[in-house]
Amino acid sequence: MASPALAQDPAPEQAAMLSLELNAAQPSDKGCRLTFVVNNGLGSDLTKASYEIALFNDSGVVDRMTVLDFKELPAGKTKVTRFDLAGTDCTKISRVLVNGSNDCAGDGIEPSACMKALKPASKTDISFGL
Repeated sequence: MASPALAQDPAPEQAAMLSLELNAAQPSDKGCRLTFVVNNGLGSDLTKASYEIALFNDSGVVDRMTVLDFKELPAGKTKVTRFDLAGTDCTKISRVLVNGSNDCAGDGIEPSACMKALKPASKTDISFGL
């Protein structure tokens, strides 16, 4: 005798994601202005979010490390943030590496979530990733 068919499991929920796009790199009065588009898809507001990044020069050598503070990132919201990197020539940056998360805080947010859920992308000629 055949057993009755089991109800199908519901479709799995989409994985939580924190998308971070390097959208532009433009010369500024101070040096190089990096523009990022970030979307918090973690399901909870982030009260603090910052990342340590490494900038590689056109020879592929780490030229500088700095921390970018994205401050508050409301859940489900897309935010544009700019950072001026003093003394940095945009044309000499070949790669930006997210080295780690310095701050990742919010109600119900695990401190490791900002790295685990990070999905980097770039709209520039600069390589951007983990």
